[in-house]
Amino acid sequence: MAATVRVMKRPVRESSYMRATLKGMALTFKHMVSTLTTQKEATVRTMQYPEEKWALSPRWRGTHVMEKHDDGRPKCVACGLCPTICPANCIRLIPGEDDQGNRYPVVYEIDEFRCIFCGMCQEVCPVEAIHVGQHYENGEYTRDNFVYDLNRLMAQEHPVTQLWDPSDPASE
Repeated sequence: MAATVRVMKRPVRESSYMRATLKGMALTFKHMVSTLTTQKEATVRTMQYPEEKWALSPRWRGTHVMEKHDDGRPKCVACGLCPTICPANCIRLIPGEDDQGNRYPVVYEIDEFRCIFCGMCQEVCPVEAIHVGQHYENGEYTRDNFVYDLNRLMAQEHPVTQLWDPSDPASE
């Protein structure tokens, strides 16, 4: 079977795109007018940021907080569950042991740049030592300041996140 070639002839006259351009401009102006009338009806309020802050959800996950005992020691028992479960591998823990056999963290660091703020470290902690806090203003001048060591984690004073209500585990 032989292939047939069909020759198409172009129109002889010059085509003008003015009609299509005018239709497009008319549609644009129609949308612009409808947007302007919608904006006039809506009330827009500007938030003055440093003085006013957003009301966060109680489940917001921000900067980490390390709980401490009344005498100032960290509540962490250096069990190693939080660096094991962390999907971003951002927690560094070196455990130590005192004369009485109590375990404590010699080095405990969280790299906030690597952290994905999933809250799994808070959920897996058997003594509820590490929490994800509700602090979201994390501005620093160098990358090194985003590695939170044990002293900085214990110095955090902001409220912690409520990932789930222990009195209502089924969320009913």
